[in-house]
Amino acid sequence: MERLLRMLTQLHPEVTFTPDTRLLEEELLDSFDIVTLVSEIDEEYGVVIPAQELIPENFATGTALYRLIRRLGEG
Repeated sequence: MERLLRMLTQLHPEVTFTPDTRLLEEELLDSFDIVTLVSEIDEEYGVVIPAQELIPENFATGTALYRLIRRLGEG
């Protein structure tokens, strides 16, 4: 989770991210940020996020995104 929070902070250093920060509801991530995150998650965690997983629920909070990374990383 710490690595993920660092990635988010690199995108928006002006925000103090926590696992429960509402990324989409608070409009902290835009589509470019999500594309960047997907690429960085692949590099950092070795997890490819397929298009069908690019849904708001998976990017709602850091916790939701981390859950997605763990779930996809198990396969």
